[in-house]
Amino acid sequence: MIDFLDRNIFTPHPELLVFITVALGFLVGKIRYKAIALGSVTGCLIMGLVVGAQLGIEIEATVKNLFFTMFLFALGYRVGPQFFRGLKKDGIPQVVNAIVVCVTGLLVCWGFAAFLGYGPGLSAGLLGGALTQSAVIGVAGDAISSLPGLSPDQVKEQSNLVAIGYAVTYPLGTILAALLLASILPRLYKRDLAAESAALATEMDAGQDNPDLHEGYYEIVLRAYTIQRPELVGRTIEDFEQQQKALGRRVYITRVRRDGTILDHTQNTVLAEGDVIAVSALRGSLVEFDARSHIGAEADDVELLGYQTQTLHVVASEKAQLGKTIAELRAEPFMVGVFVDKLYRSGAEFPYRLSTELERGDTVILSGPKRLVDPAGKAIGKPVPTSFATDMIWVGLGIFLGGCIGIPALKAGGIPISLSTSGGALIMGLVFGWIRGKYPTFGNVPPGAQWFMDTFGLCLFVAVVGINAGPSFTSGLSQAGWGLLVFGAIATVIPLLVGFFVGHHIQKIRFPILMGVLAGGQTTTAAIGAINESSKSQIPTLGYTVPYAIANVLLTIWGAVIVLLHH
Repeated sequence: MIDFLDRNIFTPHPELLVFITVALGFLVGKIRYKAIALGSVTGCLIMGLVVGAQLGIEIEATVKNLFFTMFLFALGYRVGPQFFRGLKKDGIPQVVNAIVVCVTGLLVCWGFAAFLGYGPGLSAGLLGGALTQSAVIGVAGDAISSLPGLSPDQVKEQSNLVAIGYAVTYPLGTILAALLLASILPRLYKRDLAAESAALATEMDAGQDNPDLHEGYYEIVLRAYTIQRPELVGRTIEDFEQQQKALGRRVYITRVRRDGTILDHTQNTVLAEGDVIAVSALRGSLVEFDARSHIGAEADDVELLGYQTQTLHVVASEKAQLGKTIAELRAEPFMVGVFVDKLYRSGAEFPYRLSTELERGDTVILSGPKRLVDPAGKAIGKPVPTSFATDMIWVGLGIFLGGCIGIPALKAGGIPISLSTSGGALIMGLVFGWIRGKYPTFGNVPPGAQWFMDTFGLCLFVAVVGINAGPSFTSGLSQAGWGLLVFGAIATVIPLLVGFFVGHHIQKIRFPILMGVLAGGQTTTAAIGAINESSKSQIPTLGYTVPYAIANVLLTIWGAVIVLLHH
């Protein structure tokens, strides 16, 4: 693929080699079959191995360590809110199941590695790939470098074997997890994921209609009509809106033009024939209402319809609103003309229903006219204006403190035991992410910055790992043999089956939710995508976020644990 490149070009400029490897890795990562994709991390690792095998260039470790530390902090920051929320009473069953899956995975991988005679490198690679946790590569590398009695060459060899073992086992592990949870288990137990998810959604709503969540109903429609129907003349805006509310419709009059002049808006404004009114509604409500028949001809009034609208993030904190359902919240007077677009809980989008209760720290996305959204936001909690600026004071302090707590080391049997700087970064990321989730008024890390530290940081790290491991890839793979692939596949399946048995037969977790719990317990993003696709619903995601947070932490730590177990 790259034989035409001269290694002398890249030797003085290794950073160029890293970036072209990452670019090619992202391209390879786009290979997809239905909901299952190879992924950018695996793509970058594969391309790193290919490039390294061809050119044999060594990349300085400082580069990959910097980005790996950033990645771990970002990982902790992202899952911190769900991690600590999972420790609450309502999340305990999901936490227990995630722990069962993770501990089973560690024991199975440890047993297989011991049976096959693997050293710490291939053992960690088997665990990382079979349980689909990329962070194992870096954590295991740190742990290997701390082992006593290993020469620099042996440390390098074992670290390279981590990447090789991961690259061999990860693709099949991802595919098997997705197939098992989205297709095989439901068929074996004769369960219809789509039907059960729909029934569970209806049950969660207690039979209430939920126009906010039907496909296409997120879109808020704004129209202008001229009052021509006599039954509207002489009625107040409030009277009209209350009538629509009683009929189950969300239709609001937001502005009125009379004799060419736009009136000051009040709920007590009396409508007159010939008034041009701006009507804001959910699309379905407006179609059901049939405004032309009940109001009059539609008008095109740019000024009337051109008022400023706003989408506002609001952190729920007002005691009077906490514990209310979305349905109850929508019935509040301050929500007239204001719509709930989305709900974020513990830092992740939450597929809410009308029966979902508002909790402290939830972020509610409100939309509507600015003059209505602002007071509604203040009534619910603390408005947080959208910002694209990263709070680097918060991020830098978190990574620094994480590194500091990871430096001290205890010794057990002559083996240094410490969090390491990367482990410390993960722990502080959890803490700082939890604080941010609880008090989102500071510590802003917008999605773009988080993606850079999280996805790109890990991809650059594994690309460097792959480049450095490339020259030894062939010999390492021959050393591992076919057993690595076969036992890696078995190590993927067994923890999921054990978790399923516990969740289904002992914990009695609802089937669609349990599939999400298991996908989260093995941190397999492709699996939750396949499950949602099979269930034609986002309901399984309700079981995914907490186990995903717990498993991300545990499986990352397992990267160091399995190294120590095999020393």
